Amino acid sequence: MAAWALHLHLVAAIAWIGGAFFMFLLGVSLRKKEDQDAVYPRIGPIYGYFETAALIILLISGYTMIANNGLLAILFSNITNDVIDSLRMKLYIVGVIILLTVVHMTISLRTLHKEKTPLQKFFSRGSSMGIFLLNLVVLHYAMVLRDIL
Repeated sequence: MAAWALHLHLVAAIAWIGGAFFMFLLGVSLRKKEDQDAVYPRIGPIYGYFETAALIILLISGYTMIANNGLLAILFSNITNDVIDSLRMKLYIVGVIILLTVVHMTISLRTLHKEKTPLQKFFSRGSSMGIFLLNLVVLHYAMVLRDIL
């Protein structure tokens, strides 16, 4: 396995999950609308581009590790075992996270200097919370895979 892929994957995972955790804490701690309006338009785009880069690195390095370990063909077969089942579950959840990220970023970029509608707020906050919680599930499956391997 290419050692660079594992190292990049770990650094990008730290950035992705750490960034999500920071934004979650920021959202919880900023109760006043004025504080949110002062912070999010400035920090949001920077965070979004940073997280997009981390996600791209995660996808490329993850694919590289899967391919280099000969697991690509096995993922799309009928073979089941602890490693393949855990990897499949992790990848399904990553797919949902990508979808939620697209939803969240689309709403965020379209409403950067505008007031969000109640529906936009619902989907923006819901997708953000979903990303945060699913990150923890992906982290769990990453630990399960490392324990097995």
